[in-house]
Amino acid sequence: MRRGESITSSLQHLVYFPEEVKQNYPAVVALHGRGTDAYDLIPLVESLDLEMLVIAPRAPRLFEAGGGYAWYDFGAEGVPDPRSFRDSLRLLQEFLVQIRKGYPVGPTGPILLGFSQGAVMSYAAGLLDPTNIRGIVALSGYIPNRSNLPIKWDELKGLPVFISHGTYDELIPIQLGKESAELLRNAGANVTFREYTMGHQVTEDALRELTLWMRDAFR
Repeated sequence: MRRGESITSSLQHLVYFPEEVKQNYPAVVALHGRGTDAYDLIPLVESLDLEMLVIAPRAPRLFEAGGGYAWYDFGAEGVPDPRSFRDSLRLLQEFLVQIRKGYPVGPTGPILLGFSQGAVMSYAAGLLDPTNIRGIVALSGYIPNRSNLPIKWDELKGLPVFISHGTYDELIPIQLGKESAELLRNAGANVTFREYTMGHQVTEDALRELTLWMRDAFR
């Protein structure tokens, strides 16, 4: 991938283009977790070895407890702090509109790929506007369905979703991942759910299966 110049947008971000110049590309928006930054998921995305446009925004909130950035403050289990969550979600929604105008994103829209808090944000933004995304990858996250979002459940039929979760996840219980998969299946989404013997992380086994799923999603 080659680093490109970022457009002015609601979120600071990195952008990487494939070597081959085209009119538009399959695209991924990579949303990092709490306490990191826009660079965090770049090695993961590079390891997939796919020809795609990669856009990696930085969460807007400083994570003062441990450094880096965060999308929202903690609330109850499975429920992000309402104010910080909605503020970041609004910025992310604006960002997704801006990148489709400012970058050569393919006509079906990007895949939203997130880890931890980034997975929660991927679910939130994607399920509020499912017709403008190509799919969702949720790594160790959950759908914030207890946050009173107007999720468009009736528009999710056939939406590709890849979910991975660790059986020993100490931060986000696997039950939240399973509940998310069930909600999506009930709405008619095309769900691939994988659980691994791991904690709050992404293993090589998960990456291998994600690579296969991404190749299929970009066909």
